[in-house]
Amino acid sequence: MNLPVKDMAGKQAGEIEVSDEVFGAPVNNALMHQALLRQLSNARLGTHKTKTRGEVAGGGRKPWRQKGTGRARQGSIRASQWVGGGTAFGPLPRTYIKAMPKKMHRAALRSALSVKAGAGQVVVLDNLSMNEAKTKQAVAMVKALGMADQNVLLVVAEREVNVVRSVNNLPKVKLMTTGYLNVRDLLGYDVLLLERAAVARVETWLGSASAQGHELVAAETEE
Repeated sequence: MNLPVKDMAGKQAGEIEVSDEVFGAPVNNALMHQALLRQLSNARLGTHKTKTRGEVAGGGRKPWRQKGTGRARQGSIRASQWVGGGTAFGPLPRTYIKAMPKKMHRAALRSALSVKAGAGQVVVLDNLSMNEAKTKQAVAMVKALGMADQNVLLVVAEREVNVVRSVNNLPKVKLMTTGYLNVRDLLGYDVLLLERAAVARVETWLGSASAQGHELVAAETEE
C-alpha cells in the first residue's frame, strides 16, 4: 500500500510504501470496540463515594421511644429515609481497569489504522521541523495541508519542544508520539497525519514478531 507524502508547505512530495500488515490488515470491528471500551474504562478514576448511615454525623440516639407516640418506629435520624441521612447501597471507590493482551491491543490498532488508510484519511508528513516555537507556523502548516477545518491527529517519532509548543494551542490538532497511539484517537479524529519517521516506528511496533526490534522496546513501555 502507498500513502501520499506532503511537505509542510502542502506540496506533494511523492508516496511512501507502507506495510499491508499494518495499514491494510483485516478490520475487526468487535476487537476495536473492545479496545475502545477498555480505554474508556481505564480512564475512569473510580473515586466516587457516598457516606453510609454509619459515616454521617449525628443520630447517636433513638429520636423517640419505640411505642406510644403514634409515629413510625425510628432508630436514628441518620437512616437513609431521613433528610441528611446516609445513602443505602451508594457507590464506593473501586477500580475500572480492564486488561487486554498485547496481541489483541496491537491487532485493534492495526484495524484502526487500516480503517483510516482505507478511507484515505492518512497523510505522511515528509519532514516536521520548526526553528522556533510559534503557533502561526503550525497554523500555516495545517492550512497548507488543507486540514484547517478538520480534526487532526499528528503522530511524531520524538517530541521536539518547538513543535510541541507550536501545536499545543491549536484546538483541532492533537500531537502524540507513536508509543501513545490508541484506538480512541485514531477513530475520533478526521485525519491521521504521520511524520515519516513515525511510520517506521509504527510498522516495527505493530508488525510481525520477527520484525520487532530493540528500537521499539521503549515505545512498548509507554502503552
